[in-house]
Amino acid sequence: LSVTVEETEKIEHKGEMCDIETKLIGRYNLDNVVAASAIALYFGVSMQGIAQSISSYEPSNSRSQYIKGERNNIILDAYNANPSSMKVAIENFSEVEAENKMLILGDMLELGEESINEHSKVVELLSCLNFTDVYVVGKEFAKVESKYRSFLTTADLVEFLKESNISSKTILIKGSRGIALEQTVAYLK
Repeated sequence: LSVTVEETEKIEHKGEMCDIETKLIGRYNLDNVVAASAIALYFGVSMQGIAQSISSYEPSNSRSQYIKGERNNIILDAYNANPSSMKVAIENFSEVEAENKMLILGDMLELGEESINEHSKVVELLSCLNFTDVYVVGKEFAKVESKYRSFLTTADLVEFLKESNISSKTILIKGSRGIALEQTVAYLK
């Protein structure tokens, strides 16, 4: 079984090529598209059936979810966060063609002794990619020296957002499930 996905979002199998459109945000989701395609082909699903199924899937569980709001566009990826997923999400966001980018990042939980080091790496990455409009949330980010606005809890950030009129932004929201960053969406849409 051979399935490839090209940058043009096509799948190819045994010489047959098919365009695929997906509502998943992030190039890192291409592995998921390839895996789903390979499994579907194994079970005899046609290329057109695969393309239709993948294009009709719309994330709604805070994983790679795109929300077009009245004031802002939001990429909500707040179901889980670990060092590798945080890095990939931030790097992918840096490549998104949009003006007025903003990031809201929550702690990566359950990292133990590596927590401060891993949160420091995130702050360094943000700085290297020249992000300036960044809010970090949680006790772990609070321990890291940073030029970014820090909030101890999501509730604290929500209070700030209630008083702010943030608009015309493309916003990445990424953090561990325990930080509950999805609570911010209502104040940003």
